[in-house]
Amino acid sequence: MEADSEVIYVIFILYSNCYGIAVCYPGATIFRFILVNCNPAPPTNKNNNHEIWPKCHLYHTFFFIFEETFYDAFDYLMMLLKKYIYIYIFFVFVVHVISMHSNKSLNFMCIHFGLVTIKIEDVRLLSADFAAAAVLISFGAVLGKTNPTQLIIMTLIEIPVFAINEVIGRTYLGAADMGDSMFVHAFGAYFGLAVSLALARGDQSTDKEGSTKTSDTFAMIGTVFLWLYWPSFNAGAAVGDDQHRAIINTYVSLAFCCCTAFAVSCLISGEKKFDMVHIQNSTLAGGVAIGTAADMMVQPWGAALTGIVAGVISVCGYEFLTPAIHRLLKIHDTCGVHNLHGMPALLAGIIGCIVAGMAEEDTYGYGLYQLFPHRVPAEDTDKYAEIAAAGMGLDPSDGWTASHQAGMQILALAITMAFALVGGVLTGLVLRLPLWNDMTTTELYEDIKYWKVEDEEEGGHEGIPMEADPSEREKLNTAR
Repeated sequence: MEADSEVIYVIFILYSNCYGIAVCYPGATIFRFILVNCNPAPPTNKNNNHEIWPKCHLYHTFFFIFEETFYDAFDYLMMLLKKYIYIYIFFVFVVHVISMHSNKSLNFMCIHFGLVTIKIEDVRLLSADFAAAAVLISFGAVLGKTNPTQLIIMTLIEIPVFAINEVIGRTYLGAADMGDSMFVHAFGAYFGLAVSLALARGDQSTDKEGSTKTSDTFAMIGTVFLWLYWPSFNAGAAVGDDQHRAIINTYVSLAFCCCTAFAVSCLISGEKKFDMVHIQNSTLAGGVAIGTAADMMVQPWGAALTGIVAGVISVCGYEFLTPAIHRLLKIHDTCGVHNLHGMPALLAGIIGCIVAGMAEEDTYGYGLYQLFPHRVPAEDTDKYAEIAAAGMGLDPSDGWTASHQAGMQILALAITMAFALVGGVLTGLVLRLPLWNDMTTTELYEDIKYWKVEDEEEGGHEGIPMEADPSEREKLNTAR
């Protein structure tokens, strides 16, 4: 425990010093980072803080709710583990903060290093929250089997890999992924599963993996919040017509996924009853599955079909695939991230490829080129002159065809999977080093090593007294 605390202190001091030196408000310059912009499409109004800040606040709230509720896999949520609740506080607060600040720097430094301060802006805060979400998803696969030091080390390795992959996918490949299903959900899920594979141990399944009816109920409340907020998650970074489509598509997909999850859960249950694990998680899979194509014209029937398929594969994944993967590949997925994030995100990438391959100007109008910037014609063409005359404010680009864009979409998904799996395995091997891999069987899924925990049989910690003691009651009665 002392070693864990020392690591946290050292990282905090380093971050504090770097932050004070290299971060400023827009305008001041000390260091220069010659970087590739991960979000190359320029905003229509560079000073629309009145529009961006509510989104930033919404995302920040969303991710904290998000991490509280989705950690549920094969009969247990992270919040539902009988003796592994307090670690959630460390997990969300500390790791989320480290992820955010690391990503703000690394989104600048992915390619070249030079001399300019990192400008902390509201848009960068949103990007940092997305990066933190990827890390938190990854942790869902290894919770209960890793100590705080390992979680921090995993964060510091994963964030650079995440940033490099996102730069390649968005900037060089020009892939569209409005809901970040590929770059956040797929990357986070398979990075975590790869780490879990590298950390595999024979004692990782114990009787401490369980939940109570009360904690299940609280987690279900979080699921309802997620269901309500997911359209904002998928649509928040979009503008204009794209944002409207993203909201509608996400809502339709979630609605049909929810109904499907309930139906399939009852259908595959031997007792023909609903399983809380399925309802807490699989009802949300439609939001992940529609993410990549959320702002595209998938049509309402396409969004509905996406939600139905996502609900089926997610529920069946919890019921059949998770135990099979554990049995055959020794991958222990504590929170079932493969079923809520992994497989639905792969579905999202495939749907995004198909819809992008069908996108034409006849359907989208000039909005096609805002959605796919690399499809803007070259500067010396008549078509670009026509688009420029329409006042779209688009820079000339490569003039990709629909099939070329579709190919880049699927290539971005493949590269994301490669980065996630290879990076995850290498990270897991680092975490296996005896220097910090010190958890014994009795310490798995336990708060007690890192937190002051009272005996559960004695009623927990001392809280605010709800009733006066007898002597005080006597004084009160006398006074009356």
